[in-house]
Amino acid sequence: MESIPRPEHPNPQFERKNWRNLNGIWEFEVDKSNWGAERGFIEQEHFSQTILVPFCPESPLSGVGITDFMEAVWYKRRFELSEAEQSGSVLLHFGAADYECTAYVNGQEAGTHRGGYASFAFDITAAVRTGENTVTVRAVDRTRSGLQPTGKQSEQAASHGCFYTRTTGIWQTVWLEFVPKKRLNRIRLTPNEKACSVMIEAYPNAAGSLRAECFYKGRPVGSRTVELDAGGGAFELPLSEKHLWEAGNGRLYDLKLTFEEDEVFSYFGLRSICFDGMRFLLNGRSVFQRLVLDQGFYPDGIYTAPDEQALRQDILLSQAMGFNGARLHEKVFEPRFLYHCDKEGYLVWGEYPNWGLDHTQKEAVYAILPEWLEAVERDYNHPSIIGWCPFNETWDVGGRKQSDDVIRLVYEVTKAADPTRPCIDTSGNYHVKTDIFDVHDYEQDPKRFKSHYERLADEGRIDDPHESRQTYRGEPIFISEYGGILWTDRNDGWGYGSGPQSREEFLERFRALADALLDNRAVFGLCYTQLYDVEQEQNGLYTYERVPKFSPEIISAILSKPAASEK
Repeated sequence: MESIPRPEHPNPQFERKNWRNLNGIWEFEVDKSNWGAERGFIEQEHFSQTILVPFCPESPLSGVGITDFMEAVWYKRRFELSEAEQSGSVLLHFGAADYECTAYVNGQEAGTHRGGYASFAFDITAAVRTGENTVTVRAVDRTRSGLQPTGKQSEQAASHGCFYTRTTGIWQTVWLEFVPKKRLNRIRLTPNEKACSVMIEAYPNAAGSLRAECFYKGRPVGSRTVELDAGGGAFELPLSEKHLWEAGNGRLYDLKLTFEEDEVFSYFGLRSICFDGMRFLLNGRSVFQRLVLDQGFYPDGIYTAPDEQALRQDILLSQAMGFNGARLHEKVFEPRFLYHCDKEGYLVWGEYPNWGLDHTQKEAVYAILPEWLEAVERDYNHPSIIGWCPFNETWDVGGRKQSDDVIRLVYEVTKAADPTRPCIDTSGNYHVKTDIFDVHDYEQDPKRFKSHYERLADEGRIDDPHESRQTYRGEPIFISEYGGILWTDRNDGWGYGSGPQSREEFLERFRALADALLDNRAVFGLCYTQLYDVEQEQNGLYTYERVPKFSPEIISAILSKPAASEK
């Protein structure tokens, strides 16, 4: 029997028991000129190749391994449905597919989704039948168009600098879900740490009765039944036991929601986040953010972890080095990864892969905002996410400056969608309207690095190389990229600045750079570049294969020094 790759449920935040994983061998076709529809690919019985879903065709795990540009790719597979499985509605889910994805079921178009990172689903009830069914998928991916966000995917034929192997088409789990006619469409969970309760917003597709039951380690700690109209509603669920979600301790409550015949399983963490002046507070206590840059790449799966253990391993490797969280950089990470962040008490920033999008044009808002809002809505319930960042380093494009209107609008809409978390408008540069003034600083000389921030605490001033384009207005300060120290035995290895000549020199530089931030009471967090090497970028604390370059105990001891803002 064929084993199914990535067999676990892809979204523990919204899980039903009645589902079927469609990962595995699919038929596959490369359509370099995107003429497949005109050539009859929708109706065509078979394709010429096969691929292992959910791995992208560029990856070794896919069995395809094509790393050239592919404007379009096609997938096809068959599945059986029983009469009982069609008693309600049948939903076809995609964890993610890059970039514009159209699905056809038994020759009928089921729907189209634009965006390479957010999850989406199509209701295919009207198209399926008892017995054999065929699903055909087309994914169009114009990486170099400037009209779609691509993150760290290389716009050149090969990887270079801090740009890596591309991802085309399906790269997360595909699954079927069998749901009642009356069902929940989505939920939003907002914890109230002080009141020891959770606010539940539930949005069904029809009016009905909802029963909410909450458990902690199997013990019932709260329940409530409410009547909902078709527009949904919100209600507070008091908890009889208080267990705080903290850094390093992801104490999670389990939640069962029963809406008529529909059962949904979820969870949440009881925690609060806010700022007190320059200090970041978690549950009212100052916590220094000791973060690391995580690109979310894998040698064999590219964007996709080979198995669930690989997702959890990256968190544990980071914690072993003394980090308490990460910037999830230029990529919307999959819900299963965020689930493990939640379980481990791992602080993360949710980001969007804006690179590749021409942000100098006002029309760029149409290419980022719809999918960004999908990502914010999907991931809102994760306690591990302690902030949002829709843009990163909005450098000039073709000599043109960023559209400040685009940056401002996306920030304001993000805050409207989620007022509970801080939002960085564009990380590093160029800030327009932001809750946090973060800085990217790859100065390798520790004395000069430290001098950039010495006037912050007493004078409220910062040495900003971009001050002609952005203005510091007293926001909390986050050094969200620094370090990037090159350490490699590769002749073509890439990193920031000149690499040290010995391990001792590396560790001394690492220590001095970290101390400059830990000792500054006006800085609430750091983010070191980066956790592991990615292809030619050789500035990781681990190799691309996740082998430590330096003793995790030594790195952890350096980072575990009490920060000035925590005292």
